[in-house]
Amino acid sequence: MTSPADDTPQSDGQQSDSDRHNAKMARKKQARDKIMSTKTDEKGLVIVHTGKGKGKSSAAFGMIFRCIAHQLPCAVVQFIKGGMDTGERNLVTAHFGDICQFHTMGEGFTWETQDRERDIAAATAAWEKAKELIRDERHHMVLLDEINIALRYGYIPLEEVIAFLETEKPEMTHVVLTGRNAADELIEIADLVTEMALVKHPFRSGIKAQIGVEF
Repeated sequence: MTSPADDTPQSDGQQSDSDRHNAKMARKKQARDKIMSTKTDEKGLVIVHTGKGKGKSSAAFGMIFRCIAHQLPCAVVQFIKGGMDTGERNLVTAHFGDICQFHTMGEGFTWETQDRERDIAAATAAWEKAKELIRDERHHMVLLDEINIALRYGYIPLEEVIAFLETEKPEMTHVVLTGRNAADELIEIADLVTEMALVKHPFRSGIKAQIGVEF
């Protein structure tokens, strides 16, 4: 049985709050739809993930996995990471190697190799592979993981990378470049730039890199 309280209409205050909210959302939707109706172009983007905060490569791999999910051919070139076992590489090579090429070309960070000439040789080989993959128009996206570090240390010429992206990148190919300290010149030509800001990091509290979080 329905109690009398269940049939009590909303108060005028409650009803007016709901009406105001609905009207506000309707106006917002109308404005948003108008903006979205003008966004009709498509192009291959130059995307830069930089900054001191964690998540640059993680976010880039999120886009790679989106491509894989849509069955869009893609590729990854890692400029710094060497033999370290990583979840993303294991997953791609074990299950999605037919749609995503994965090339780990680095030998570790410069303080690990302690051999600049070897680092330059490794970065140069990685850049040659990157150019080959980007030129192949079948690739929807190519991720150049931690290339910004190689550029910062002068392992590969910044002006060459910028000239290639401006003149040789196929029109519809997305190229993602990750790593701290992205050069101003690279940021200038990019279509999308995200800077990860460091607020807190467990490393500062003595906690090491952990599986599933960092790799």
